[in-house]
Amino acid sequence: MHELYASDELRDAVVARWGDEVAPGGVVDRPAIARRAFADPGERAWLEGLLWPRVGERVANWRAELERREPRPAAAIVETPLLFEAGMEPLYDATIAVVADEGLRSERAAARGHEAVDERAARQLSQDEKAARATYVVHNDGSPEDLQSALAVILQQLRR
Repeated sequence: MHELYASDELRDAVVARWGDEVAPGGVVDRPAIARRAFADPGERAWLEGLLWPRVGERVANWRAELERREPRPAAAIVETPLLFEAGMEPLYDATIAVVADEGLRSERAAARGHEAVDERAARQLSQDEKAARATYVVHNDGSPEDLQSALAVILQQLRR
């Protein structure tokens, strides 16, 4: 699937709302959008209202396309931030909550250049709540190889 941030329609909407500084030269600046969205609950709600219906529509369309393919793929995997918060879990046959120690999650997010980490975390369900809602839970406190191995086990279970 293509990243939703590439959409001209979405870019134009955030520029109309927040100005050219969120898309200098027509290229979306995700940290600038995060600063605007997480500074005010109303702005975050506006952005979520813009994004979440489009995410749901794109996932549903993509799944329909995959179901028409012959042979059908063994699995179709979508990473959906705020899946449970957006109420989009019914779009999926199974969900996987990848959880980690809160300190490690913050450290990793900061290393990836994410801004407003505390504000983002405050918007999300707790790790325990995500784990309770998910079909599968993976603890991601180790190496990338450990995570890949755990996810491979789940993929094998899903193929049955």
